Amino acid sequence: MGRDERVGPPLTGGERETLRAFLDYHRATLARKCEGLTDEELRRCSVPPSTLSLLGLVRHLAEVERAWFRRVFEEPDAPMVWSDRIDFQAAYDASTSTRAEAFAAWEGEVRNARRIEREADSLDATGYQPRWGREVSLRMVLVHVLLEYGRHNGHADLLREGIDGTVGA
Repeated sequence: MGRDERVGPPLTGGERETLRAFLDYHRATLARKCEGLTDEELRRCSVPPSTLSLLGLVRHLAEVERAWFRRVFEEPDAPMVWSDRIDFQAAYDASTSTRAEAFAAWEGEVRNARRIEREADSLDATGYQPRWGREVSLRMVLVHVLLEYGRHNGHADLLREGIDGTVGA
């Protein structure tokens, strides 16, 4: 991996700025875990029977970004990125995917999510989570997505080490 250009979260500051910074830090961590790898390496699965790969994680997190920002705050009927139905598992099948394809989708969803978050009046803004049939706050969405990245970046640590021995964030 190259030089670490991630910006760490603030040590002081408001709730919104802190949540935003932690989420952006975790987004950057995922991208960092994929740095310098070929498409083949990014598609390499962990240990059987798992089909988990770094590229699958990028695809999955594109779905997460869409499901929790676009579908909750703008378009409840927006299609998923990688499946015709609400199937988060479909994103993990990166067997024919490329870095360019997966990262274009993920980066597009991240840009959209950032815009939605910045345009919201407050963390108390609510949207409709169609899978739950309930209203949820922007605060809850940010925390939920942050937890998704935290968990999956742990997977990314193990996957990257298995590919080329690289450890650390």
